[in-house]
Amino acid sequence: MVETLVNDIIFILQDKIPEELVAFVISLMPVLECRGGMIASRLMEIPFLKAFLICYIGNMLPLPFIILFIRSIFDFLRRYKFFAKIIKRLEAKTERNKEKVLKYKTWGLLIFVAIPLPGTGGWTGALMAALLDIRFKRALPIIALGVLIAGFIMSGLTYGIFQM
Repeated sequence: MVETLVNDIIFILQDKIPEELVAFVISLMPVLECRGGMIASRLMEIPFLKAFLICYIGNMLPLPFIILFIRSIFDFLRRYKFFAKIIKRLEAKTERNKEKVLKYKTWGLLIFVAIPLPGTGGWTGALMAALLDIRFKRALPIIALGVLIAGFIMSGLTYGIFQM
């Protein structure tokens, strides 16, 4: 599914903006994040180190804003039924994972962000940190390390480093 979505985005954007910017834009997006950016980079044959840096920065860029402002944004959007339902689901997801993260504290958040599976990653980690009142100064470095680890894992898979 991720690869199909990445292919569609590449098809739409590739002739309009440079390939590196396509990878960056994909890495900014929730769900796709760095893993989608690395897949796109490989498909567009962007050299590994350049791709990794672009995708990591793209994935990290929105995260401080999520940690700092998501509660205010949610409060504003709750006035609209459509958004209220989405916010309720996001908060429920956070509540379901709360025990795991709080039990292992910093390690829980790190592992949650670092494992490159659907529903985990920097965006979800930042949302979780904000909703669980984990301080910005503590949350951002942990999430940044988790995104870095997930990026290394996805790089190894997409660029064939782990292949034998």
